[in-house]
Parts: sequence; C-alpha cells; structure tokens
Amino acid sequence: MGTGDDAASLLRRLNEDYRQYPVTGASGHSYISSEPRATASAPGIPVNLRVVDHIDDSVGEIEREVRASNPGAEPRPKQIDRVYEWYVENTVNSPEADQQRRDTIIVRQRLEHAIAMGDTTVVRPHRCPSCRRLGLMWDDHSHRALCTYGPCRDQGGLARRWTLANLAYEYIAGRKNVRHASAT
Repeated sequence: MGTGDDAASLLRRLNEDYRQYPVTGASGHSYISSEPRATASAPGIPVNLRVVDHIDDSVGEIEREVRASNPGAEPRPKQIDRVYEWYVENTVNSPEADQQRRDTIIVRQRLEHAIAMGDTTVVRPHRCPSCRRLGLMWDDHSHRALCTYGPCRDQGGLARRWTLANLAYEYIAGRKNVRHASAT
C-alpha cells in the first residue's frame, strides 16, 4: 500500500530531521562575535516539542486504533516508521469499515506530516468535496484546506474549508469507488 509507505517515510523524516530546532542565526553556529551577549537564564530546549507531540499523537492514535480493531495484536514495533506497516498487518482481517477507517487515518496522517514539515502543497492534488474541482489551498489560520473556486461557497458566502480528515475520507472513498466501478 503506497499511502502507508508515504506516511511512514514522512514520519521517519519528521522524527529524524524536524525534532531539532533549525539554526536561525549566528548564535547557533561556532561563530563567536566580539559583541557582548546576554547570559541565558535557562538553557533552551534542544528539541521542537511541537514535532515531538505530533509524532507521539500520531503513533498513539495508530496504536489505539489497532488495539480497538484487534485486541490480540502483536506489540507495536520500536521503529517509528514501521507503525503503518504494523497497522495494516494487524487489521488486514478486520471488517471492511475498519479497513476503510485505517486507510483514511493513514492518508490524513500523511497530509499532517507533510504540513508539519512545511509542505502545504499536499492539499492541491485533492478535489474539493463539494464542487469536485481541483484548486485547494492550505489556510494556516484555520488549519483547513480552502477551495479557491469562486462559486464554491458555504451558506454564509465564504469559501468552503475542509479538514484533512475530510480530504482523506473523500480520497479513500473515491479510490474505493474507482476499484468497484472497474471490477464491474
């Protein structure tokens, strides 16, 4: 399943490359200025806690879903990028609704991981669930995908906004419908 592999690689990159704060100025380098510097009253946290929390929440959600669907599942793997493979392996015989939920969660988390790394273009290939047109853009303020098609408005006259869960659900449902139509 390519989607799980994508989510796993993004989760691995988050864990390996985005946990540390990036160097944003000369103070993070070995460069030493002759200017006086204020003495830090407390050392800075060397990790980005927002990313650590995001990773913990993502892995925790997967573990809860596996345990709910398959209480006798094997223990969660220690390698963080294997959790999606573990999720699929331990829900392969679950009811179809649980498998669709699994696939939707994996796609949503893939989108979340990419956005956490600053790649907001991941929403563009998705169609608006209302008008079915391409042209979604990520809105940082509302943390939702925004439909840029002018006539696609909500009851208040504002551009429609969609959560990543909405986009993931529509993507998986659309993929399922395509498979069903091609099988008949």
